[in-house]
Amino acid sequence: MIRIRSLSLAVLLAIGASAAHADDLMQVYQEARAADPTLAGAEATKLATDENVDQSRAQLLPLIAASLDFTRARAGDNGVSLVPDPTKPGNPNATIPVDGITKTTYTRATTATLNQSVLDISKWTALKASRYTAQAGAATYDAAQQALLVRVASAYFNVLSALDALKFADANEKALGRQLEQAQQRFEVGLAAITDVNDAKAQHDQAIASVISNQNNVDQTREAVRQITNQEPGEFKKLRESLPLDHPTPDDPKAWVDVALKQNPALHSAALQVEAANANINTARAGHLPTIGAQLSYGRSPSWGDSSLGGVGEFHNFSGDPKWGSSISLVLNVPIFSGGATQSRVRQAIYNRDFAQDQFEVNRRLVEATTRNNFRSVIAGASEVEATRAAVVSAQSSVEATKAGYEVGTRTIVDVLISQQTLLQAQSSYSAARHTFVLNGLLLKQAAGVIEVKDIEAINALLE
Repeated sequence: MIRIRSLSLAVLLAIGASAAHADDLMQVYQEARAADPTLAGAEATKLATDENVDQSRAQLLPLIAASLDFTRARAGDNGVSLVPDPTKPGNPNATIPVDGITKTTYTRATTATLNQSVLDISKWTALKASRYTAQAGAATYDAAQQALLVRVASAYFNVLSALDALKFADANEKALGRQLEQAQQRFEVGLAAITDVNDAKAQHDQAIASVISNQNNVDQTREAVRQITNQEPGEFKKLRESLPLDHPTPDDPKAWVDVALKQNPALHSAALQVEAANANINTARAGHLPTIGAQLSYGRSPSWGDSSLGGVGEFHNFSGDPKWGSSISLVLNVPIFSGGATQSRVRQAIYNRDFAQDQFEVNRRLVEATTRNNFRSVIAGASEVEATRAAVVSAQSSVEATKAGYEVGTRTIVDVLISQQTLLQAQSSYSAARHTFVLNGLLLKQAAGVIEVKDIEAINALLE
């Protein structure tokens, strides 16, 4: 009995963990919204994709650059040359022969240039493609935000289902423990066979193992919540008993599919990727077209140096300092042959467009199927909740009747144990059906692309 008491204490601690505060669905969502790395990564990807628009637009704007170039050049002549006689500067006709001349020249060029694309179709189509890609990234981020709503709700209700399963397993273990005690007492006074005791003990041992397994499941589901929120979860509020079992509005799967095809963000992102791929085809084809560019430059290039007169040992210095000058040029570039690379890029872009179209078709069919399936799940889930609730009532009545029959000898211990297991299964099924019904409603809205935070708030109002 010591083992049973310790196990029950562990169950109570698990069910009432962190009683200092209680977490509801909105609180968990707000923590996840601030700390979920998956959503943060999706946002970073979106922002990085947006930068492609600015980079593509920059190719159409003026490009201004400045340069400073310093050059030292040295040249010589090994032959005999006549040069002005340095000893007779006033007589220009006086020359002397020198054996070789070495000349060193220094040049410092300072230039500012402005380059402007005048006509380049590929840059315009690249800008168009980048805009489609940025819009697709925004749609993907919207899908990630909607997915977070469902991930949080799924993790939350997984904890509730696990806690309910643990509660039912603990109640079943206690009931089977009492049944084992009764079987032992009846055996001791000769009212039952030893097989009744063995059957009750086997079922009780199995119930203990079930409690341990469910306790581990509770820990794992709570860890899944902590993984999303990066916070230690407290006590979770439960779904109230009176649960509205309304059908979807509109109550027509085709209407939901029509909405999904228009508003599902993942599908919208795939459609925009197709548009971007079409623009990339035009960019590749523009490689066959001529381009026109303009350049304005402004600068000056002063130079200076000296000459060494071979055999004389004297130097003649010189310098030149031109004024600032400017130039304007217009360049027409006509591609004629590039080894087939341009046409290859066109074919590659077409194949990429075909792949994007295939991905869009895959997503479209998936969205349609998911929307219809989730709609049917909501409809069936409402009936399942009602059916499992009735099954719990029937199972409870069966347990009471079987126990009474066992007391008067019309039922066996095996009958009692089976009825107890049936009740446990009915309770677990009822709990899971209620939680699944709520989640299916969110999944339907996610497939249609209309899920919002207010849907989480509406579910949060059903907790107590």
